[in-house]
Amino acid sequence: MSAESSMDAVLRWRGAATVTWMVALLAWESSRPCHDWFRSWRDRGRHGAVNLALALGNALLVALLFTGLWHWVAEFTAARNLGLLNTIPMAGWARTLSSLLLLDLWTYGWHRACHRIPLLWRLHRVHHSDAAMDVTTANRFHAGEILFSGLLRVLLIPALGIRFQDLVVYETVLQVCVQWHHANIRLSELWERRLRRWVVTPGLHQVHHSREQPQTDSNYASVLPVWDRIFRSLRPHAHPETIRIGQEGLDAPEHQTLRGLVRQPFRR
Repeated sequence: MSAESSMDAVLRWRGAATVTWMVALLAWESSRPCHDWFRSWRDRGRHGAVNLALALGNALLVALLFTGLWHWVAEFTAARNLGLLNTIPMAGWARTLSSLLLLDLWTYGWHRACHRIPLLWRLHRVHHSDAAMDVTTANRFHAGEILFSGLLRVLLIPALGIRFQDLVVYETVLQVCVQWHHANIRLSELWERRLRRWVVTPGLHQVHHSREQPQTDSNYASVLPVWDRIFRSLRPHAHPETIRIGQEGLDAPEHQTLRGLVRQPFRR
């Protein structure tokens, strides 16, 4: 199998896995929702369609601009033994695990930067302006944020020595986890407490989507909450289901259409 066909097979597997998981979470939040966000199935369908349309545009952007570029940069990096991980002899499984940890730490840092740098926050606020957070919110990002993130990955791959297959594994884990903790589901207090030691939970991430700024600027981790513990940004909440989600001033219907989301960062 050629490298190109192998890459296509891996990407198809990733797409199938994340779509299957999203459908499972849609079923879960339909049967036992944490919040009654929608007045009707039609409202819910309209909300999900807007978020997924934005996601489709971003997926095309990544496919056209970045996937092939990331693959080429990863192959270039491997051929010349560039990057941190290529300086440390280790077994294959240890190399993959190290890559996943470093990528997750990078994602934490990038997410925190999106809250601290005004230009990035304007773009990232599109994600936070969803006042009816569900599994489709996991895909609601402005193309500008995807563009900046994708370009920085081009530099990150040779800096760390990331292999393309490890990048795809991490992206799959990341997407699965992001869908999980955005889903409109509620865990029991016991399971919420147990799971959040190891992985970001819906309860933890609902705090991050609060309208209250101190809560919004917390719980930045996407997969492993250990980064929030290390960098002192962890803020659990005893009753996350009571948190008001969204962004003040962006609740009007014109801000929540596909056109409104695209234009949102450029409004005064």
